[in-house]
Amino acid sequence: MKKLLILFFIIGIYFSDSVAQDENKNEDTLKYQMEQVTISATRYPENILEVPYAITIIPHKELINIKGYGLDEALDKVPGVLSQSRDGNQDVRLVIRGFGARGAGDRSNSGTSRGIRVMLDGIPETEPDGRTSFDNIDLTLSNYIDVIRSNSSAIWGNASGGVVNVSTVSDFTNDFLNLGGMGGSFGFQKYFMRAGTVLGIGRLSASFAYTNFDGWREHSASKRGIVNIGVVSQLSSATELGVYMVGTSNIFHIPGPLTEEQFNTNPQQANPDYLSRDERRYNRLGRIGVTLNHQVNNMHGFSGMVYVNPKYLQRSERKRFRDFTRYHLGGNLMYTNSANFSADVTNKLIAGVDEAYQDGAILFYNLSPTNGRGDELIDNKREGANNFGAFFQDEIRVNEKLSIIAGGRYDDVTYYSASYIDNGYSTFGTQSKSFTHFTPKAGITYMFTPTHSIYANLGGGVEVPAGNETDPAATYGQDTVYLINPLLDPITSTTFEAGTKQLLYVGNNSFIQSLSYDLALYYIIVKNDIIPYSGGSFYFTAGETNRMGVELGLNLQFDYGFSLETSFTYSQNKYKDYMVDSVHYGNPGAFADYSDNKVAGIPDYFYYVGINYEPKGLGGLYLCLKMQGIGEYFVDDANSIQVPSYNIFGATVGIKEGIKLNEHISLLGFISVNNLTDQKYAASAFINPDVVNGVPVYLEPGLPRNFTASLSLGFN
Repeated sequence: MKKLLILFFIIGIYFSDSVAQDENKNEDTLKYQMEQVTISATRYPENILEVPYAITIIPHKELINIKGYGLDEALDKVPGVLSQSRDGNQDVRLVIRGFGARGAGDRSNSGTSRGIRVMLDGIPETEPDGRTSFDNIDLTLSNYIDVIRSNSSAIWGNASGGVVNVSTVSDFTNDFLNLGGMGGSFGFQKYFMRAGTVLGIGRLSASFAYTNFDGWREHSASKRGIVNIGVVSQLSSATELGVYMVGTSNIFHIPGPLTEEQFNTNPQQANPDYLSRDERRYNRLGRIGVTLNHQVNNMHGFSGMVYVNPKYLQRSERKRFRDFTRYHLGGNLMYTNSANFSADVTNKLIAGVDEAYQDGAILFYNLSPTNGRGDELIDNKREGANNFGAFFQDEIRVNEKLSIIAGGRYDDVTYYSASYIDNGYSTFGTQSKSFTHFTPKAGITYMFTPTHSIYANLGGGVEVPAGNETDPAATYGQDTVYLINPLLDPITSTTFEAGTKQLLYVGNNSFIQSLSYDLALYYIIVKNDIIPYSGGSFYFTAGETNRMGVELGLNLQFDYGFSLETSFTYSQNKYKDYMVDSVHYGNPGAFADYSDNKVAGIPDYFYYVGINYEPKGLGGLYLCLKMQGIGEYFVDDANSIQVPSYNIFGATVGIKEGIKLNEHISLLGFISVNNLTDQKYAASAFINPDVVNGVPVYLEPGLPRNFTASLSLGFN
């Protein structure tokens, strides 16, 4: 780690002494700089260089020529973010700096993530307990993505190992319509539409996507339809109103994990138990959200948001058919104060509250002979969660060079659980449990030039157990005593981070025309890290976990139309204090000390390299060659079961700008091939998996060589 710190300071000093061009005299530099502004993910708009966090912006141009089914297609190039598609659809294993690593597995984990706050148009997709499903997110319908890789609990609260905000509303000034379709390997089909029109003082956008995928593995088919509608209206020069609606119908089948022998012999097969029970999820949900921003004057401003999100979810899972009827609602209110203490010193204060509540019934039935809902009602439960948070942050800027922030947040998360049938399988009655925590944050940024900054921050984090993690383990009958696990405490963390970011424009006469990079180093102390066992059937906590790492993102623009985009992440993640006795069934008094073992589910390194060629004068035609890889990692706390490393190659040829067919119609399209070398690899794995007859069942195979072709027409 000391060597990494030395390297960091050498790079910072070198680039601080470099000669930067005057961006006020260069439109290309100014445009490039303006593209780095982040919107919702930091509570108020800020230039990415001025924020003392590690932040990545994924612009719309990088979301055009992809399948758009899973977040991994965009996030795989972001340093510090591990995104793995479990079955080729939207079910993604998402990890930021180790947060979320436990999310893969069984026990209601399919199709969801942990530890990371995900938003759609600034409105939470993450539920009050910290779980996030990806049903409402389709990258084909997205405009851009903000990713905060730093611990952000002091601003966003529970489940903030990081923040991912997906925007769906384009910033257009003229009416447009885009119609397209895709086809590809293993029965992949997708049809989509995006449209927008200017309505007086507002903009109306609408989009639709329907995706059907047969899947490569047996029992991995999926089907999803999404409708997005957004209206943004400038009611006055000081007031903006936004209305966002989304509706989704999504069904996906779960092939399940394989043993190493099954993986080596026939990775295309499904887990026999998952296949025999037809394990699947059928989710239907909608959401409407309203945002309002009002600037009273140059000093005072207010913003607010409310949303309601009804859900009807059905699952075939672990020999039971489950009906979920839920409603998720909430909102926030924030006050902003901007003041000038002098000509050189400005101050910005924000303070606000967040509220989110989810509740609803879960009906447990037996599986019918055809794996549908049976006639026997086994249990009738209620699961509710309320998440309240109050936050503040103050930022002082001096001479447009130095920025200092300090803030904090108080969170109160309460679970409610009830069982209305006394069946002997679980506790009858009602129980509740609350978790409270105050999280501080401080950061400093120094701008060497308007395009180069260095920063450091110290922050805390909090993450309460998700709803299914609070279920008591059935191993020794605890589930007949408690409705909510009394042993789990919140995950708390302290993050030390330092980094540098730079945008450097060299000039048209140079071989290297522009350079942008961000470098971040972090050290995180985690208390009560929640660890899944038996594929997520029950959970324990590690006393202390330490994580340290370095993240580098680099973008080089060369002459002659070439560019290089790369990211690299290296980290060390170890249990410092972790002793358990749960692994020794039937052996009272036995225990295992896993202190100094590597944390399960986190590779030491992963990377992405993309080489692009976009020749001038060919109407936006381009070729991209990419390579991404992940190092080996353990999936069990004993560090005895390992997932091998892999390197995957891909290629895409397409049109970015569109070929003009006439004044109002343009043609877009691409052809991509993934896993060019047809490598056999494990795309994901279960953490501390089930061991059946002495053999662990944990590997989820990745897709072999596959292609996608797309064609669309744009009208304006």
